Amino acid sequence: MASMRDIKRRKESIQSTQQITKAMKLVATVKLQRAKTRAENAKPYFIKTQETIRSIMKRSGDLDHPYLKSNGCPKKAVIVITSNRGLAGGYNSNVVKQLAEHGLLPENTVIYGIGRKGIEYLSRRGYQIVSDDSDMINEPLVSDAVEMTDKILEAYNQGEIGEIYLAYTFFKNTVAHIPMMTRLLPVDIQPEDTEAAGSQDEEGGSEDKKSDRNTPMNYEPEAEEALGMLIPRYLGSVIYGAFIEAIASENGARMQAMDAATTNAEEMIAKLSLAYNRARQGAITQELTEIISGAEALN
Repeated sequence: MASMRDIKRRKESIQSTQQITKAMKLVATVKLQRAKTRAENAKPYFIKTQETIRSIMKRSGDLDHPYLKSNGCPKKAVIVITSNRGLAGGYNSNVVKQLAEHGLLPENTVIYGIGRKGIEYLSRRGYQIVSDDSDMINEPLVSDAVEMTDKILEAYNQGEIGEIYLAYTFFKNTVAHIPMMTRLLPVDIQPEDTEAAGSQDEEGGSEDKKSDRNTPMNYEPEAEEALGMLIPRYLGSVIYGAFIEAIASENGARMQAMDAATTNAEEMIAKLSLAYNRARQGAITQELTEIISGAEALN
């Protein structure tokens, strides 16, 4: 059994750790509120941007554009957005696990890393890190997303990579953060939601909506030139949106992790306090027993 001195030192150590986890939880909570507001305000813009691009693609018919078809290169690139710091629970590991789940193996995948934790994890597992832009995730700007877009598009246009993916964490709410893997290039146009379209037909006004979806898209200038300007902007908006979602998710995950650590520290302190009191009571009982025994011996 541990001595009273050992128990006391252990208890004091855990109390110091608890103070740190409490402070980190408060800091993460403040950062989360700011990041959450930013993500919620920006989300409608990015959703509408994606809807607009997909609508344009659906009405354009079969276009011969490099961004809409594979360039033949088997190499795949993944923009992996993680954090620069740990102590965020499974936030970082859940993101990088997306690569294995989607069959992106080290021999045919290169990594554009944003966040030191993800880069360290993937480099240990044999992935080639071709770009380290970890500073972008500290205070992401639109210009950072544009810079990353230009970098990956240059590699794509030169035939160095054939597909581009984005791995990040989607911020659903304060306690729910969903790791995501999205293909950026070639642009993946999702099919129409037939169920939603059917419900609109029942409510009325469906003929106009069907006609609007089937109206061909006219481009000025030519379609290829217009897409050459639109798609890079689209990719930049998606990457910037992922930055904002990732920051909110990181702070939410860190807040939860520090809250759990603080709770665990409280439980450990309670157990150590009980063990200390029992040890103290045992020591007092032993001293009383020795005193009584000594008195009886003198008599």
